[in-house]
Amino acid sequence: MSNLGWYQILTTIAKKVGGPKILIGLFVGGGILVGGGAVAGGNVIKKIVTENINKKRQTKEAAIVYTVITEGKSNEGLLFEVGDTFKVLETDRDAGLIEKSGDKNNPYFVSLKFLETISNYRSSAKERRKDN
Repeated sequence: MSNLGWYQILTTIAKKVGGPKILIGLFVGGGILVGGGAVAGGNVIKKIVTENINKKRQTKEAAIVYTVITEGKSNEGLLFEVGDTFKVLETDRDAGLIEKSGDKNNPYFVSLKFLETISNYRSSAKERRKDN
């Protein structure tokens, strides 16, 4: 048994692959492949998790029913009377896709600022930062 250990193993492998430069190249190339695969896999997992979180958040927000407390008419011509209810299905910057309860022509796009002035709906500052 030799006391050379790993040195002997590496020199034997280097001879089989064509020299130490090729062996080092194989180690570096293998490391790049494994590292790149890990990064790509991590990005895919992050995307899936983010999509699931967003779907849950939208489902939770869509379940909240807001009540109109002041009469109003949106720029789009949609009339709101005191006591009307609606759900915010999705938001994009300063617009929201809403479903007005009891209305057969749903859904509608309405200004979120307008909804805040006529109802108990409040868009969060975090939501506005995300959309901008």
